[in-house]
Amino acid sequence: MRKDIHPENYRLVAFKDMSNEEVFLTKSTANTKETLEVDGVEYPLVKLEISRTSHPFYTGKSKLIDTAGRIDKFKNKYAKFKK
Repeated sequence: MRKDIHPENYRLVAFKDMSNEEVFLTKSTANTKETLEVDGVEYPLVKLEISRTSHPFYTGKSKLIDTAGRIDKFKNKYAKFKK
């Protein structure tokens, strides 16, 4: 086995799902500037848009996310063709 091929900064990191505020800890080498305190211990923080706790495949729930009113813009644009 080759020596010195593994990263040196392998440590516990807090990952936070921003859509439902769920936090989980796992080992990672991800670089981050933010930290988060979990159970009195401070961990580096990585923010996620979606994780296993909010993804429809894992939750079985379909969630509609309307960013910047795209659905309303579409409906307004094509309302004139409605009979």
